[in-house]
Amino acid sequence: MSTSEASDALLLRFLADPAHLTLELAAAVTHCAQALGLPHAVVYLSDLQQRRLIPQTDVVSPLPVDGSLAGWAYRTQSLRVEESETGGVTAWLPLLDGAERLGVLAVHASALTAATLTRSRALASLLAMMISSKRAFEDSLVRHTRTEQMRLPSEMLRAFLPPRTIGNAHVVSTAVLEPAYEIGGDAFDHSLTRTTLHVAVIDSMGHDLASGLTSAVALAACRNARRNGADLPELVESVDDALSRWLPDQYCTAVLAQLEFETGLLRWSNCGHPAPLLIRGEQLLVDALAREADPPMGVPARMYPGPRLTHETRLEPGDRVMVYTDGVTEARTREEELFGLERFADYVIRAMAGGELAPETLRRLIHSILDSQTGRLRDDATILMFEWRPPDC
Repeated sequence: MSTSEASDALLLRFLADPAHLTLELAAAVTHCAQALGLPHAVVYLSDLQQRRLIPQTDVVSPLPVDGSLAGWAYRTQSLRVEESETGGVTAWLPLLDGAERLGVLAVHASALTAATLTRSRALASLLAMMISSKRAFEDSLVRHTRTEQMRLPSEMLRAFLPPRTIGNAHVVSTAVLEPAYEIGGDAFDHSLTRTTLHVAVIDSMGHDLASGLTSAVALAACRNARRNGADLPELVESVDDALSRWLPDQYCTAVLAQLEFETGLLRWSNCGHPAPLLIRGEQLLVDALAREADPPMGVPARMYPGPRLTHETRLEPGDRVMVYTDGVTEARTREEELFGLERFADYVIRAMAGGELAPETLRRLIHSILDSQTGRLRDDATILMFEWRPPDC
C-alpha cells in the first residue's frame, strides 16, 4: 500500500469512528491532521470584532488580522505560504463555512507538494464544518473569540443572530454589528431559500434588556412567518402582531426585504427606518430606494390603521444594497463631525473599485467608524449589504 493510500485509509477510519464525533476541537485537529498525513496543524479563529486571529492552543500567540500573512489569508479568502522559522513551510488556508469566514488554518510541512496542498484544503473544509457544529455548544470556542466581557442584553441578542455572511452562486449577504459586547437593540437576519434571499435589519427602542428582547421577538416572528410560507406583507404583520401581543410598550424600526435570484426583483417594507442605499457600478444612486416610511413595527393598530406598504424595484447585475441603522451615519469622528451618509457610501464604493470582497469591505468600514471615535459609539451601528449576481453572469 502506498503512503497516499495509507493516509486515505486512516482518514476513512477516523471519519467512520463514532467516538471521534465527540472529540474537542483541539483533539479533532490533531487526529484529522495525522489521518491526512500532515505533520502539524493549528486552527486560528477570528475574534468577535475580526481584529485578531486566536489560536486554539496555548503554544502560539494570537495574530493580527491586519498586518500578518495569516490575516491576509483571512481577508482575501485565499491561500498564503511562507517559509517556517523552524524549517519547511507554513501554509495559511481560510476556514470557510459556506461564505462565512471563521478563521484560518496553519499547516506546517517540510515541503508544499500538490498532495500536501490537496490534503490541507481537505482538512480546512472538514474542520470548518466541525467548528460550525461545535461552537453552538462548546463554550471554550466562544470564550476564545472574545476579548471583553459581554453584557447580558448582548448575550441574549447574539444568540439569535445568524452567521455574519451567507451566500450562493447568485448572491452574497454580509453584516457587521457594533459595539460588539454592548449591543442593546440592533439586530439583523438573512437567510436563503432555493429562490430568494430574505434580509431584515432591526433597531429597537432603547438600549437595554427590553430593547434586546424586542429585537429577539421581532426576529423570531420574522423567521416563524417566513418558515410558514408567509409573503412579505404577512411577515411584517406577524411582527406587528407579536410585538403588540407580547411587548405592547415596545417598538422597533426595521427594513425587511426579499430578493429573487432569477429576476433581481427586490421587494421591501420600510417601517420607520433609514432608507436602504443602492450602489450601482461605482456610484451611489441617491434616493433610488427612498420611499415614504411606514410607522415602526409594534405601533398599536389604533395609531396606524392603514395597511403596510410593500415597495418593488429590479436590480441590475452587480448591484449592492446596503441596509443600516442610524448609529452608522450618526457616529462622529474625533473632530466631532458626523460620519455621514456620503462618507459611508464613498468608503464602500472605493472598496468595490479595488475588488475587495463584501465581508472584508464591511469589516474595514466598521473598524474605520470605531477607530474614528473619541470614545464608544453613542448608539448601536449595524450594516447589512447584499450583492446580486444573476445566474448568467
